[in-house]
Amino acid sequence: MTDIAWIDLALASARPKALGALLRYFRNLDTAEEAFQEACLRAIRTWPEKGPPRDPTAWLIFVGRNSGIDAVRKRAKIQALPDEDQISDKEDAESDIADRLDDSHYRDDILRLLFICCHPDLPATQQIALALRIVSGLSVTQIARAFLVSESAMEQRITRAKARVAKAGVPFETPSPQERAERLVIVSTMIYLIFNEGYSQADPEQEAAAFSDEAIRLARLMLHIFPAEPELMGLLSLMLLQISRRQARFSAEDEIVLLEDQDRSLWNQPLINEALALLDKALRHRKPGPYQLQAAIAAVHSRAKRAADTDWVEIDLLYRALERVQPSPVVTLNRAVVVSKLNGPQEALDLIEPLGEKLDGYFYYHGLRGNLLKQLGRITPARIAFDRAIALAHSAAEAAHIRRQIDKMQEEAAQPAAK
Repeated sequence: MTDIAWIDLALASARPKALGALLRYFRNLDTAEEAFQEACLRAIRTWPEKGPPRDPTAWLIFVGRNSGIDAVRKRAKIQALPDEDQISDKEDAESDIADRLDDSHYRDDILRLLFICCHPDLPATQQIALALRIVSGLSVTQIARAFLVSESAMEQRITRAKARVAKAGVPFETPSPQERAERLVIVSTMIYLIFNEGYSQADPEQEAAAFSDEAIRLARLMLHIFPAEPELMGLLSLMLLQISRRQARFSAEDEIVLLEDQDRSLWNQPLINEALALLDKALRHRKPGPYQLQAAIAAVHSRAKRAADTDWVEIDLLYRALERVQPSPVVTLNRAVVVSKLNGPQEALDLIEPLGEKLDGYFYYHGLRGNLLKQLGRITPARIAFDRAIALAHSAAEAAHIRRQIDKMQEEAAQPAAK
């Protein structure tokens, strides 16, 4: 690995930790970002010549802090800076920072950095873009390409999002255990949003496809600093189980391959093994939450050697538990798939019909409803449901999948007439 490649890797790895600490020092996101960027520039200039520091993260915090203080003083806008004994260069300050990196406040630095990206007034797409820019360090160009918008449009989105976050007044005091738990829930949701943005991409070469890997990296980071949180274990397990099927989810023609039709030899067994071990560890805490239950459902599928071996009874029980823990029409919709396997399409259709008003704008509702109606031989309403699903499709692959179902349904309906 070249010096530059190693430095890039070190800077990317250190970013959440260093930027989180700088945000706590300056209590201003722009100032913290500028300080970190200046520290990175100095690292690129000095590390190849002098060699890497003992602790790159501590070095970046130390240099970035001093650089940020200088910049603030030059702008003559010094406000609530840390006490002088905290910011003065006394003895081996870099070593002191390194020694304190594992303190409890450090964990909250990273949690806060992720938390500020999850402002409830921000649309999900802006939360994702902000997290990818601030926490992951992706360029505006990379994020814009992933979301298929112009660079200037994405720059404006991120700028507006940062302005809204700045007005929100995120508290910098050490959170209480209850506040920390609430932040973990919100941050976990945002990480899963990032994962799904990448998981839905058919082409692994697309910019957004890498979002899934970035979400897994962030989940690993969170689990490293909060190692006893069973829901973080569940979240990481769920994402690993889902990503283990990446190579089997789409055909060579980028067509969607349903779970029951996938070539299971293409599933990534090492990732499955890691995920199952994580899930077992989480469940031993006896505090089941939504991510653990979703991971448990995915685990049942992963343990089945063939689609015919799937334990649908166990999956139904898990979905019922998930409905109690996190009531949602989407959870009920997913359970309807299981009900159709166990008790037939009519009972599944009866289960989802009351969800029509809430899920009228949801692609998967109309896709499942059309499929159930097709199984019952109700061709005309099935076609209407499929057409609605196509109108709501998020990708060409989703729309093409529904069109293939329509074609197959019409071919089957024409067969008796041909006889």
